[in-house]
Amino acid sequence: MGRLIAVVLFIAVLVPGILLARAWWLAAGRRAVAATGVELAEPTPEGTVVLRRQAQHGRRVRALGWLLGVAGIVASVVLFAEASVFLWLPALVVGLLAGVLLAEATRPRPRWTLTDPPRRPKQGELISAWLLWTMRGVLVAELGTAVLLARAGELPGTVAWAAVVAPAAAWLLAEVALLRALVRPLPATGADVPVDEALRTWTAHLVTAGASVLGLLPLGTLLLVAGIELGERVTEGFDLAPVALVAGGFSALAAGVAVAGFLVTWLRPVRSNARALAG
Repeated sequence: MGRLIAVVLFIAVLVPGILLARAWWLAAGRRAVAATGVELAEPTPEGTVVLRRQAQHGRRVRALGWLLGVAGIVASVVLFAEASVFLWLPALVVGLLAGVLLAEATRPRPRWTLTDPPRRPKQGELISAWLLWTMRGVLVAELGTAVLLARAGELPGTVAWAAVVAPAAAWLLAEVALLRALVRPLPATGADVPVDEALRTWTAHLVTAGASVLGLLPLGTLLLVAGIELGERVTEGFDLAPVALVAGGFSALAAGVAVAGFLVTWLRPVRSNARALAG
């Protein structure tokens, strides 16, 4: 009976990750609508320049993310020597995601005529509130789990700092990018409106996905560590806590990989016709 309960609990804990992946799959429809609006409209010369500048900026800053990832690999070799063989991939992933978040948080302001008086979009017009609040909930859970494990002595000092600093910085960059996308006034020219809407939609989803991945993957790893450590302790009766922690860890890791897959599809720059203006 205990094994049956453990299996049911394991499956139940996997459900949130499945629902999150489905929500991101539905978000692809929002991207398709925004992209179609840009392709059907003929952007003004200012809009064409904006699209080109935005695409170039994104490529350059994401290239900086590669350099950050390489620097992280070098730092892990210096700090952990042979143990760094397990850290090169996480360091590279963190660097790449940092590049994505930095690119969106530092987007150059579009140079076109703005509405007078200024009008601004609502958050629900850019991204689903469910995706946004899930990102925030995941980051809170990850930071809380890291702090609890560090206080319990389950995490080395360097690992604990990395598990706190990287997600917290990602959260900050994501909120900055979202705030910039919301406070910037809408363009006055009708042909530039769909372009502006697509750029804001891209930014909102890219930063939400990037921060979600930087929360889900460490959270999954921490939950697995906690579940394995708790499962090795001798307790009276049947303890479901290790099963729940391990299942939650697998669910978070699977969801993080799924969101990362959607993130890659959002990296393609906004297009005004059949070809990318950025070349």
